[in-house]
Parts: sequence; C-alpha cells; structure tokens
Amino acid sequence: MISVGFKTDKGNLRSGNEDSLFVLPDQQLYIVADGVGGHNSGELASRLAVGFMAQYVAMNPLKNVQNTKELKKYFQNCFSGANELIFSKAGEGSEYAGMATTTVMTYLRDDTCYVINVGDSRAYLVRDGIMRQPTEDHTLVQTLVNSGAITKEQALTHPDRNMITKAIGGDRTIEPDFYRFRTYPGDLIIMCTDGLYGEVEADKMLQLAMETKTMHRLAKLYVDEANAAGGKDNISVVCIKIQ
Repeated sequence: MISVGFKTDKGNLRSGNEDSLFVLPDQQLYIVADGVGGHNSGELASRLAVGFMAQYVAMNPLKNVQNTKELKKYFQNCFSGANELIFSKAGEGSEYAGMATTTVMTYLRDDTCYVINVGDSRAYLVRDGIMRQPTEDHTLVQTLVNSGAITKEQALTHPDRNMITKAIGGDRTIEPDFYRFRTYPGDLIIMCTDGLYGEVEADKMLQLAMETKTMHRLAKLYVDEANAAGGKDNISVVCIKIQ
C-alpha cells in the first residue's frame, strides 16, 4: 500500500510558479519539474514536460513494459520526447529562448523504485532514520565536487550553486540518469525542487519526515518550513510512504 501527499507553492518572492508536478497513483508514477527561462517560459517548459510525460504514459501503459532494460528504454523515450517538444518550442521566438526544465520522476513497481532525473530536482529516500539522496544534481557545483575542486560544504554557499548543466529542452538531445533500488515497508520517498532543499537543511527535512504521520501533512510542513526560511524560490514536493 502507498500513501502520497504533495504540494506546490510560489514562495515568498516570486510572482509566479514555474514548478509543476503530476501524480498518477493508478500508475504509481510521480513527476516534479522546475522550469527555467524568462518571460514565464519556465512555467510553460515545466508544464509542457509534465503534460507530455503524463500523456506518454497514458498512451503507452507501463504494465506492458516487462523488465528493467525495457523500462530504461521506455523512460529514455519519454524524456527524449519531452525534450524535443521543449527544444522545438524554444526556437519559435525570443520570448521562449532559453526555456528548459529540470525533471525528476519516480515509478514504483512491486518492491522496486525507479527514479529518472535531469537537472537538480531531487529524490530522497528515508529509511531507518537515515535520509539518503539517490539522485545526483546536474549542476556546476556537483561537477566541481566530483572533481575534488570544492567540498560538499563549499558547494552549499558557492556563488554558482544554482547553475544547472543539464535540463530538458536545453540541448537537442537528452540523456537522463536512471536509478533503481528495492523498497521496504516504512520507506519514505521525497521528491522536490531546489526551493525546498535550498531553504531547509537536510537534518530538518529528516526530523519532519520522522515526526509526521500523514504525507499530505508532511508536504505542507515542508512548504511552510521553506517559506519560513525565506521562500526565495518556488517550492514543490511529493511525499510517498511505502506501507
């Protein structure tokens, strides 16, 4: 059994919300996206990506996909289609130039979780009182951390910490990261944009996850906490509990 809660909010400083999320409980599929681009094109990019992916899943039922190898190809095609749509739209006029979006998707099947991501929207796994991040950010600072040029602590305050290196619609082709791990009763999966983890420390996110019983309540608390810490960006979160 799965319980889910979700919430999106424009935050305290932004005039609009460029985040989008989509929840398909019957398919056990969940999507969070964070658009980038001026003149509200970021909002359009995230909505186009989420809308395309939801339609792709509706027209190509996941129950027909048999194994991990086929699933990886399935999601590659899904992300590539969204990328082609947004990349093409970005070339239609100056108001769309530079539009793109991060996306993180979670799919649950039996006792396995599949996570696919592009950009810096994240998935976390809370298990046995420990919070881990299965995904890796596609950002300049993550590249610097991986190379040893800076530490994880330095990345938190780096002036270019918000610079992403990969996004849907940013290039003609896209190669998303694909992760798979086994799930157990009691696991909690948190999907979110940087508007949450950029404002709320990991220890606080874990504390709230351990103390809160319902997923709708947890999603609301995360948004409230991010806004209380400044709310400088849009905030979106999906919380999934494996019963």
